[in-house]
Amino acid sequence: MKPFSVGLVADPASPTQMAHRIKDLRPPAGEHHDAWQIEVVSEPFTTGSEDVDIAMARLGDQAQHHEWDLVVGLTELPIRDGDGRYLLIEADSRQRTAVLSLPALGGLRMHARTRRAVRTLIGDMADPTSSVQHRVPLPRLSGRWRLLAGMVLANRPWMLVPGLKSALVAALATGAVATVNSTVWLLADSLTWWRLVVATVASIALVVGWLVIDGELWDRPGDESPQARERSRLYNASTLLTLTAGVLICYGALYVVNVIWAFFVLDPDLMGGYLNRAVGYSDLFVLAWFVASAATVGGGLGSGLETDEAIRAAAYSKREEDRRERLAQARHSE
Repeated sequence: MKPFSVGLVADPASPTQMAHRIKDLRPPAGEHHDAWQIEVVSEPFTTGSEDVDIAMARLGDQAQHHEWDLVVGLTELPIRDGDGRYLLIEADSRQRTAVLSLPALGGLRMHARTRRAVRTLIGDMADPTSSVQHRVPLPRLSGRWRLLAGMVLANRPWMLVPGLKSALVAALATGAVATVNSTVWLLADSLTWWRLVVATVASIALVVGWLVIDGELWDRPGDESPQARERSRLYNASTLLTLTAGVLICYGALYVVNVIWAFFVLDPDLMGGYLNRAVGYSDLFVLAWFVASAATVGGGLGSGLETDEAIRAAAYSKREEDRRERLAQARHSE
């Protein structure tokens, strides 16, 4: 029997990687479904706050071009219906076309959730007797937070560390020098815990602000429509949260290195002589905390970025520019 031809059209980068991971999907055991022959195509088919019908039409064109029996699109962008509600799935059983928004899955256990969702979509659309649900909207309140969390995790904030490598090295060098400076000891000893907290928050905020400005990551609405403004707010929120998480990872690494360095080179008795009080090893943790904040500002802002690509990948708006360019090139070549 001829296998059922299925196309997975995925946005570049992580959606394409996910599509390749699930291309071995098989029909449920004991069901009447024919065997599935799944083909993956990496190509952007969604941009911005376009109506979901445009994405569905592009997927339909792909199905006709490749002669697929049905097609499922995987996108890392949020999709919305005409009422402005965010969607997890949009499906057309008659055209055998569906689109799945990966960040709407929430960002956790993505492989298992994506496999389950795509397998269900294919099984329902391949079965002519099935009544597939055409639209799966997210809850209006909790759905937005779920979508935002999925977008941040899709940005993989831990991957910012290579892009901040030169800034991190500069911060480590700054911290190594500051740790053995007696003036820094006096400053750290004079600060209360809440001032140290403020210094931490301020240093991280300054670096995040610098990354947004230097990388030109702030998204601005293309027009004055509510949809465009909502899209920009969502993109900017995900960018700020991603950058903050990435800088926090670097800050934590810097703090750990400073603690190790302080325990290795400093003698609490020597510090006590400068501070005119008894100093224990517990005070070295406070010193490393203050030094980490100061070095984050001095090293992070005082050096350039190792690569713009890792930073730009944290912004949905920048990846959308790449999609638009590829779509424009595809339309121009047709």
